[in-house]
Amino acid sequence: MSDGREVICRPLRTRPLWVLVGLGAVGAGVALVRAVFWGRLVDPWVFGGLLVAPIAVVGLYAAGVLVGADAYGVRSRTLLRRRSLPWGDIADVRVYLQYGRHGEVIRRVCVVLRDGRTRRLPLPFSASSDDRPDFDAKLDALRALHRRHGGPESDHVPVISYRTAGRGSAMSLVLCVLLLAGAGLATWFVPGVESERRAWASAVSCAAGTPAAERGDCLTSRTAVIARTEVGRGKQTSWLYFADGRPLERLAVSQEAAERFRPGDRVELTVWRHQVREVIGQHHVWREHFTTAGELAVVAAVLGLAAGYPGSRMLLHRRGRRLPDDEVLPSALPFAGALIGTALWLLPLCYLHPTTLPASPATLAWAVTGALASLGLFTWAWRATRIRVPQEAAPEGESADEDVFLAARFLEPTEYNPHGFGTHIVLGGGPPAVTTHPGPGRFAAKRIPVERLTVKDVRRLRGGDDDTVPRSWHIAELDDGGRPVRLAAAPADLARILGALEPTGAGRPVG
Repeated sequence: MSDGREVICRPLRTRPLWVLVGLGAVGAGVALVRAVFWGRLVDPWVFGGLLVAPIAVVGLYAAGVLVGADAYGVRSRTLLRRRSLPWGDIADVRVYLQYGRHGEVIRRVCVVLRDGRTRRLPLPFSASSDDRPDFDAKLDALRALHRRHGGPESDHVPVISYRTAGRGSAMSLVLCVLLLAGAGLATWFVPGVESERRAWASAVSCAAGTPAAERGDCLTSRTAVIARTEVGRGKQTSWLYFADGRPLERLAVSQEAAERFRPGDRVELTVWRHQVREVIGQHHVWREHFTTAGELAVVAAVLGLAAGYPGSRMLLHRRGRRLPDDEVLPSALPFAGALIGTALWLLPLCYLHPTTLPASPATLAWAVTGALASLGLFTWAWRATRIRVPQEAAPEGESADEDVFLAARFLEPTEYNPHGFGTHIVLGGGPPAVTTHPGPGRFAAKRIPVERLTVKDVRRLRGGDDDTVPRSWHIAELDDGGRPVRLAAAPADLARILGALEPTGAGRPVG
């Protein structure tokens, strides 16, 4: 892989790639032979070969990828491009995380240039636990070369994921704009839908002698005989077919109407604006459903509120713009809760008053109370998502006689946290210990060897930390007899735990 002076990254599994190249080449050859020598342009073999041929290009592209690094810098080669970056232009080497459709974690390496631009390297690449050791080894070798011949900005491996400040918010912006556009479009149709509903409700039968061209806004009745019905299953359309195709061949109706009407039934059709809007039979009546203004207003409100979630994610990125790129941003779930709380009072109000402002004292009080409640919810969400600075440990130790269980986790497996089993730390009634439960009692507790622990730093969550750690927690970096150990807990709980460890030798954290 590397002798300390050069790093070469090639695809780990090239045989399947060359198989794809061969398969695509065979397909292209078959299509060429059938088309040129046999003169059959319209042929299943030709179409099949042309469909398989692009696989050769994909396999050849993947098999030809090469990334190398030496004292000069990083070089990358693909089928279409060659690129070279000197170490002096590279500010940092990072890991970029993506998540597949089935939850698999895809790791790639990206380099950050001095001017702030980012270049993602095609290799090394990891998409499974089998690829991870080779990926980590290549990454360590790249960072070692960068330290030797360049000037990295970070002393650790920055990991950029969807939770971190360095991940762009372009997708959130696009989604927010699309949802707001949908809300605006639905709002624009509300007056027209309400006008059509009122026109249908006030329509009267056409007077005798009314010309056919003027019968659009009045009701016309026609008789017909049902020839047969067709009941759609699931989302399929149900139909009524009329005898002799008069006054029309068929009419789309609800599934219930298709089941209730019978062949041979004589029905009366009501035509309005040149469309059948009503079918009246002896045993059943079908009326076309008109979308009401209230329903459309609710759709517009839902889309507008939904746009608030990606908008809140953009707001959090804006608030965290001064954070390091690999630090985890607070969760947007508090804003989602505020949006849901707003929907509870806004959607019924939109349904009942789609085109008019609340006029009665009751509805006006409803709107004002809901607006004040939403204001309180969004204020709470703003405070809940603020960036919390790591706290120093309390100067006094834990002196309570009763056990206190605090949610906290050591992220590395140790003898006092075997296989990462601990979920809580117990303080107070005995020596600090790791437990698998929130109490009571110290059953299965493992004593923490505080005499050999030293606090090195207290920081916010980073992208390289465990994804299962809540975003609001902080991390204490400890030295356990020469081995680095991370302890995660809520800020106040972490300060309390470190304050309990300090009198016994853990030392004060760095603020």
